[in-house]
Order: sequence, then structure tokens, then C-alpha cells
Amino acid sequence: MEREPGDGSLFFRGLQNRSREKVKLRKRKSALYLSPQESARRRGLLGENIYLVLFTIALRICNCFLVQTSFVPDEYWQSLEVAHHMVFNYGYLTWEWTERLRGYTYPLIFASMYKILHLLGNDSVQLLIWIPRLAQALLSAIADLRLYSLMKQLENQQIARWVFFCQLCSWFTWYCCTRTLTNTMETVLTVIALFYYPLEGSKSMNSVKYSSLVALAFIIRPTAVIPWIPLLFRHFWQAQRKLDLILHQFLPVGFVTLSWSLIIDRIFFGEWTLVQYNFLKFNVLQNLGTFYGSHPWHWYFSQGFPAVLGTHLPFFIHGCFLAPKRYRILLVTVLWTLLVYSMLSHKEFRFIYPVLPFCMVFCGYSLNHLKMWKKPALSVLFLSNMLLALYTGLVHQRGTLDVMTHIQELGYNNNLNKSAASVFVMMPCHSTPFYSHVHHPLPMRFLQCPPDLTGKSQYLDEADVFYQNPLSWLYKEFHNNSTLPTYLIIFNVLEEEISAFLISRNYERTATFFHTHLPEGRTGSHIYIYERKLKGKLYRR
Repeated sequence: MEREPGDGSLFFRGLQNRSREKVKLRKRKSALYLSPQESARRRGLLGENIYLVLFTIALRICNCFLVQTSFVPDEYWQSLEVAHHMVFNYGYLTWEWTERLRGYTYPLIFASMYKILHLLGNDSVQLLIWIPRLAQALLSAIADLRLYSLMKQLENQQIARWVFFCQLCSWFTWYCCTRTLTNTMETVLTVIALFYYPLEGSKSMNSVKYSSLVALAFIIRPTAVIPWIPLLFRHFWQAQRKLDLILHQFLPVGFVTLSWSLIIDRIFFGEWTLVQYNFLKFNVLQNLGTFYGSHPWHWYFSQGFPAVLGTHLPFFIHGCFLAPKRYRILLVTVLWTLLVYSMLSHKEFRFIYPVLPFCMVFCGYSLNHLKMWKKPALSVLFLSNMLLALYTGLVHQRGTLDVMTHIQELGYNNNLNKSAASVFVMMPCHSTPFYSHVHHPLPMRFLQCPPDLTGKSQYLDEADVFYQNPLSWLYKEFHNNSTLPTYLIIFNVLEEEISAFLISRNYERTATFFHTHLPEGRTGSHIYIYERKLKGKLYRR
């Protein structure tokens, strides 16, 4: 058949008309087709998915509010109490500050927060307690995310997730990461510094950034340099331009941070003081930390490290055999830190906290290689750690905080009534926080326990003298009724021993607070508040 003339021309005209129409293309949702602005918006502030960042921050904020117990005195006496004294000009500074063993760099962070609250007229006691802890929680969340990002660079997302899981469910991290301890800040700075450390495969290495963070950690707590000694030595050994590394990076960073520390301490001490040297001299060279207790050399290996790792321990050991050789430096760092601290007589769980995130790397490798037993292992790991975290965070040793909340309310009520009141804490020294948790110039006193710096062989501090014969000490100390405190705070184990004094001076128990299920020595299971009741004209002031 012949094609009719004009059919072809009509066909091509149709094609031309269609080509002039606007064709709508399907939008691609892959990240490969995102603009740089859209990609940055999705990835969040820390280079990670915004939802992961928000989840981590929200978790650490919940973590903060689910820790309502006390751990060690330093979380208040070396941070919040000093900050309160700096801003409000009343409070108590421990002997470390009179001897200049501590620097003002770390308390200055919280003092800045207190000053802002004060200028805004919102310096309520609850904000003074929780704002510093929320700030610490935020910093810990950043450290968690940096650990995840590092592992994703070094390995892959799957291993990074298991390391992240181990980090988030660690009971000891949960217990410590929102406390205002120098050890907590030391750990945060160590993890973030590791993100910039030149590990094989890292894409974020930056010598100036990581050395600056290490220097800041050293300024805050001089022992922070201990875990970094093998890491710094490795970096120096592998560097092609060793002299440039020292002259153009390490020395300038060290000079700037040390100068900053010297200037801050010069302002608050009133004269030039190198507190880092004083700290190391007291704790390492003179080993005077034994005044606060000593342990056998193997304590970290036999008790401290297993307790801190908890149920992560078998996964850590398993992961040590699985991890690639490039992570050997992290294992060396952990062992080195344990060995160095083992040589010091005074030992505490918190001292080895900074190397705990290093251990999570090996735990993550272990979980990644599990096949049949992965789900049971995850369940045991999560449940055991969360139960321990919630118990230690909400139950164990909470009385010393609850009792100060009660004292704060008493101080506020007494201020309204315009009547004089005073408090005497008759417990092992520094058992409770002080003015940072009361925020009222209520006269308060506690049993002193400074160490002997003169070399006396038979030295006893005030607390030791008191506990030798509490009843005799009280009668001697308060022979005049006019000097008797309004409130006495004691552990229940002391009640029977001083009952004669309490009765003769008209003290009545007005409040009881649970403290711990594991009383030990001078520490009881409950805390009692005794109030002096004035009866008749004889006791009127």
C-alpha cells in the first residue's frame, strides 16, 4: 500500500509540538542527588544524621535526670562549690585550694553559668544544680557521637553501630557522664581528641585540634596525660617531620594552653601558680593521696577494671583477639593506664574512666562477629547494664543529696521567719554537697579532714578525733548551750552512741532519709536530721 501524502509531515509535527512542552522529571531522593546545603541539613551539626544527633542528646538528658545519687565528693567540692564561691562570695573551699593543688579553669566553666543566671535573676538552687549537669550531659553526647563517627571512618557503619551501642549502654558511663567531675571532662576531651588523632584510616586527623584537646584535659586534670603518653609517642615515632611536629604544633599548643591556665589562676589566686606541678607533686611524687585510702597494687586488674566494665568484660576480651592490628595502640593505652595507676597507692574507679570508651571499640568488634548468640548477648548486655545503671543512679547513695534539699527548704523557711538557724553535718567529711545545693548563707559546718602536710607521725584530723569518742567530743565542743547548732545531720549508725547528748540537749529527730542498702563503717543505711527544740525560759535565746 502507498502511504497517503501528508501522513509523515503530520507525524513529525506532533513530535515537534511534544518537544516544545515542558517535561516534568521525577525527583530523586538519593543522597547522591542532594545539594550541599540539603546534605548538610540532613547530616546535622556534627556531621551525622540529625535524628541520631537528637536521639543521643535526648538520651544523655534523660541520663542526667535519672542520676540522682552521689558518687564521690569531688563532683561538688572541686567544681560546683568552687564556682558558687567565685560568683556569690560565700561558701567553703577545701584544703586543695588553699594549698593550690587545683586550678580554676574547670570551675570557671560553671561559674560562668552561675554568673549568667545571677545577672538574669534566675539563680534558683534547682538551676544551679541542674544547668551544669545538663551542660556536662551535652558534652558527653558530643563525645558519644564523635566515637561513632570515628569508627564509621575506620571501619563501616555496622561496626560503628555496635561500638555506639556498647558506649550508650555502659552502666559506668551512664553513672558518670553527667556528673560534674574533672574525670568526666577528662573523658569527654579524650574521646573527642581521639577523633582527630592520626589513626590509620581516619579522615578527620588534625594534630593541632587533638593536641589542643589533650592540653586542655591536662590543664583541667594533670593525670589526663597518662593515657596519651603511648599515643603521643606513637604519633611522634611515625611522623616524617618530627622537629616540625614539636616546634610548630605541640610546643605552640602547650604554650598557649599553659599560659591560659596561668593567667586564670593568677587572677583568682592573686599570684602566679603552676597548679599542675603542685597536683603531680602531691599525688604522684609524694604519693600523699594514701591519706584518703590505699589499695593493693593489683586492685585495678582484680576489682577496679572488671567492675567498671561490668558485663562488657567478656566482650572486651573476645574483641581483643578479633580487632585489627591498627587498634593495638588502643589496647596498649588501656594496659599502660592500668599499670601506671596501679603504682599509686590511692585508687578509685573513676581514675580509669577515660579509657572506658577505648574498651568499647573492642566490645563492638566482639558483637559484630557473634552469629548465633548475638541476640541473647545483646539482651544480657543491655538488661544487666541498665538495671545496674538505674539502681546506682536512683537508689544507691541518694540520701546525701536528699538531705541537702531538705536543708535548703529549712534555710528558706528560716529566712522568711527571720530566725537564726545553723547546721552541723556530723558525717565523714565531704559526705554531702554544701552551699551549691543550698544557695543560702545559712551557717553550716562539717567535720574537717585535711591531710597532714607537716610530716607528723601520729596525725589525726578532726573527723578521726570525733569518731574516736563522739560523745566526749560533743560535750567538750558544745559545753555552752549558746553555741549549739539548730540541726544535726548524722548517719543512723551514730545515733545510739550519741543518744545521751541528743537527749540532754533537747534534740528530736525530725526527718529520715534512705541512703544505701550497703552500709559500711561510718556510713549508715539512713540519714537522720535532729532539730533542737527550745523548751521553757532556760533554753530561750
